[in-house]
Amino acid sequence: MGQMTTRRPVLRLRSGRAAQRPDTLAVEEPLVVRVAGETLTTTMRTPGHDFDLVAGWLVGEGAVADKADIAGMKECVDEDNTVDVALAEGVAPPRPRAFATTSACGVCGADRVSDVHAALRWPLSGDLTRVDLAAVSALPELMRAEQRVFDRTGGLHAAGLFDASGRLIVTREDVGRHNAVDKVVGAALRSGRLPLAGHVLQVSGRASFELVQKAAAAGVPMLSAVSAPSSLAVDLADECGLTLVGFVRAGGMNVYTHRQRVRTGP
Repeated sequence: MGQMTTRRPVLRLRSGRAAQRPDTLAVEEPLVVRVAGETLTTTMRTPGHDFDLVAGWLVGEGAVADKADIAGMKECVDEDNTVDVALAEGVAPPRPRAFATTSACGVCGADRVSDVHAALRWPLSGDLTRVDLAAVSALPELMRAEQRVFDRTGGLHAAGLFDASGRLIVTREDVGRHNAVDKVVGAALRSGRLPLAGHVLQVSGRASFELVQKAAAAGVPMLSAVSAPSSLAVDLADECGLTLVGFVRAGGMNVYTHRQRVRTGP
């Protein structure tokens, strides 16, 4: 596993004074994902928890839904930053990506938005999870307390999986917000937790279309973000039966879809 941080010299300008010093940066490197030796995608990510990242990406692509769907994963010894996956018999790999995924994107493999809803394995509309308003409000700070690499670099996104009481299950960091989510979902898959009914996925940035897609693909009934959602994210969440919450902080939040899951009273 590669290093998550590195050191580079920087000229620091503060209050009219200049000083040269080393600075800690988050590492960004490519990861090549292969299935049975065939390259499916290359994504820019922060090294660390690469098997979780690959497993979560396969969930988001609709290829796997249970830890038994993955027969094995290994780091290729003949090529750095490459993971080769062996899928279980009868499990079809996703189609190869014709382009590399950057840390700023994470477009799902569907051709149309309607394809996302049609491909969901676990309908969310019947998930009766309810989470107290105070518990949702506390999620960003609970996750922030676990962002060890962010404390050193200031340059990473995070995602955290919580149960309905607000207990943290797992958190992951990465330069890409979609990678952080894939790492959380992959960790949940590998521990046998999918589908993630009764859970909340908290993210450190905005709620984009691809994050709603990844949450829904994992069976998560609620996605909570510290920033704003996009219009397409709201539309997809509404159609999928997912509760989408934005601008979450101690003082309140905006509930955009399926508000019944946020308990605001006794």
